[in-house]
Amino acid sequence: MEGTLSPLPALRAILAPRGEQRLRRGHPWVYRSDLLELPQRAGIGTVLAPDGEVLTTALLNPDSQIAVRDLGRDWSERALEERLERALALRSALHIDGDAYRLVHGEGDRLPGLVIDRYGEVLVIQNGAAGFEPQLEGVIRWLAQRLAPRGVLARHDQASREREGLPRECRVLLGEVPQQLQVWEAGLQLLVDPYRGQKTGAFLDQRETRQRLGQLAHGDALDVFCYQGAFAVHLARSPAVRSLRCVDTSLPALRQAAANLARNGVGPQRARLVRANAFRELPELAAKGQRFQTINLDPPALARKRADLPAAYRAYRELNRRALALLDVGGLLCSSSCSFHLAPTLLEQLVAEAAADLGQSLRVLERRAQSADHPELLGVPETRYLKTILVERIR
Repeated sequence: MEGTLSPLPALRAILAPRGEQRLRRGHPWVYRSDLLELPQRAGIGTVLAPDGEVLTTALLNPDSQIAVRDLGRDWSERALEERLERALALRSALHIDGDAYRLVHGEGDRLPGLVIDRYGEVLVIQNGAAGFEPQLEGVIRWLAQRLAPRGVLARHDQASREREGLPRECRVLLGEVPQQLQVWEAGLQLLVDPYRGQKTGAFLDQRETRQRLGQLAHGDALDVFCYQGAFAVHLARSPAVRSLRCVDTSLPALRQAAANLARNGVGPQRARLVRANAFRELPELAAKGQRFQTINLDPPALARKRADLPAAYRAYRELNRRALALLDVGGLLCSSSCSFHLAPTLLEQLVAEAAADLGQSLRVLERRAQSADHPELLGVPETRYLKTILVERIR
């Protein structure tokens, strides 16, 4: 992989004692407040302990709250190639039932800040670390040689790039990338907009939970925050599901959901799409006496920063309470949160409180996280951001 890495600048950072302790415990990030010295520009450099001991090589950025992102003492052109190869090997070993999944998951693949998603023959890349930006050209060359994609798109429009001092943009880096892609998942077809869709085009991290809920769903189903219908397709195609109601506030998302349902042979007589605010729609359905046997709640992140957590907790709790008020005995609730600051224990707690308010008893069937192609680092809670609890109402 000759020429993949740009030359390393002579940069260095010196950790404060707390930063050294954090790094030695295995966390790949050190915050700016935990450093004694930082370079004046972003790049790849050497990290030193307060006494001068060389600890590691890292992505350094004086303008970011996450000022150090650990790359390891073995960082080199060969290490980059090996990490990319291991990332591909993991996805191959997972035997993913579909052609849309995450190839590289940042810290989970020891490539901090770097995300590469596959949508069939197209790759979508996101880089959220300024220090890695000069290496992207080499990564693209490696991807072209190793995978020969039809096209590579940079979805560099995320707000986190501004916090790294990077420009926001969306542009084709290699080949051609159509405005709409068709991918498949567990035998079902899904349309993806790689330019404007959430994240890199779709919520790949819920792929395994979508399939699982499709296996367990039954009766009349309600999909709240349905977005473009990825959960809905699995629910509607389940032979045990009688009917499906999909709720979202976004008209473009509902149109895409309708297209995805139609592509899989599901018409409006089986799946009804409703544009509505979930917090208002659920009480209105309860007032009409509507009941469901399967409910999926997959709301957007309500706690994007720690200060948001108290209000987000109350909102998640109320949302789950309103959903449970519609759930029959024997029914299933699949409740998710992608807010990192809402820990899995808090999600379970608020669902339990919502059930207690209604005099209900819930049995836990499964606890789930992001799909396995989004690997979590043990001891690094930031890498487990998605959590789901699947419960059955037994009283």
